[in-house]
Amino acid sequence: MKATIFSLLIMTGLFLPALAIGSEGENMEKRHGLNQRQQSIIPIAAFTADGDINRLTPALDQGLDGGLTVNEIKEVLVHLYAYTGFPRSLNALSAFMGVLDERKAKGIEDVVGQEASPVPSDLDKDKYGAKVRAMLAGRETDISGTRWQLFSPAIDTFLKEHLFADIFVRDVISHQDRELATIAALANMTGTGGQLGFHLGAAMNTGLTEMQMKDFISVIRTTVGENQADGAQKILTEMLNNRK
Repeated sequence: MKATIFSLLIMTGLFLPALAIGSEGENMEKRHGLNQRQQSIIPIAAFTADGDINRLTPALDQGLDGGLTVNEIKEVLVHLYAYTGFPRSLNALSAFMGVLDERKAKGIEDVVGQEASPVPSDLDKDKYGAKVRAMLAGRETDISGTRWQLFSPAIDTFLKEHLFADIFVRDVISHQDRELATIAALANMTGTGGQLGFHLGAAMNTGLTEMQMKDFISVIRTTVGENQADGAQKILTEMLNNRK
């Protein structure tokens, strides 16, 4: 009996430090902001947005090395067509095919990753899209009756049923990943300050922290450019002040 109790004490003594190390590791990640995989999404999205294939190509290569799967990167590029247009998205996908061919020729076997789950046949796109948009906006119910919605009901329907339903329902990447890609793209585009402000808030509503948003600005600064980072920082500061 004594031996059994002694053994349990030893096991507990060994187990508790392991718990402490695990907890510390989680806290360290929170303090350090975005992980490598998340950081890799940022330049990919930014250079897709401005069509800079010369800078996009190494960003795609680094994304694969940073933990993104082939299907996750493809999903980011498909997602971005809703914000950057089909030409930018298709050009980025073409560049990605070239990167994969080069890596394969070098003997690199990249992780393909999961495919999107089948969309339920009875999905109510209007209801699902409204729910997603409300969540991103930090609201309990979806926005309605605004001037632009009344002026163009068609685009509101497309936003809800296509962007926030057809696209956001795909589970290859999370809503958080999608918002990270979106703000990176908008930060590297001109004339999209209003949309960037909304999506910076939306990114936080998916669970990204203030520390991670500051880390986002740092990655934009080091991988994309000073001007883009300064512009995004100004909008982020305004958004954070409004949230408080």
